[in-house]
Amino acid sequence: MSRTPVMDRVPADTVTTKMSPDALDVLRTMGLDPDAPPPVREGLDPVPGRPLLSKSAISAAEILNEADAYRPRPSSFSRGMRVELAGARMLFLSGTASIDNEGRTLYPGDFHAQCLRTFHNLTRLLVAEGASWHDIIRTTCYLRDIERDYDTFNDLRTFFMHSIGLDPLPASTGIQARLCRSDLLVEIEAIAMVPGDRRK
Repeated sequence: MSRTPVMDRVPADTVTTKMSPDALDVLRTMGLDPDAPPPVREGLDPVPGRPLLSKSAISAAEILNEADAYRPRPSSFSRGMRVELAGARMLFLSGTASIDNEGRTLYPGDFHAQCLRTFHNLTRLLVAEGASWHDIIRTTCYLRDIERDYDTFNDLRTFFMHSIGLDPLPASTGIQARLCRSDLLVEIEAIAMVPGDRRK
């Protein structure tokens, strides 16, 4: 089993030393005791005798850094995930916002610019997989202040999707949420379904 780079910057002992005795008991109950060899952990380890679906991380390093490279504290998620199915691929794009390839927030306080950069970042993740917005089947849109920004967001999203000729429009949900950084105003995650094998 591979170890993600984030574990090199957040060693397990720096996490477990901050845990209460109750939290350590729960950890042991789950089979995640840092001081004991792991038992077979049902629900945590691959199911014996059954293959896993082929899946791999999606990245667009020229425009977005990887979450495990965040400074000063790394984060544990992939920018997106590709799942291979018979005759199709599903792409699950993580919540994406207005950040650059160094992980810095772009356009603090400018909702329009942040939203457009978010669309741009999602576009580059799609391109990295030989996909486009026309392959997206669902988006989930998180707004820091939905009452203040939803009309602006909806107008901008409608303009963007009309400009690229999306028809039908993807299923979507808009949610007010406290985003991972106080200067981010919008974050969007997306699911795309792409026919055929991966295009190079």
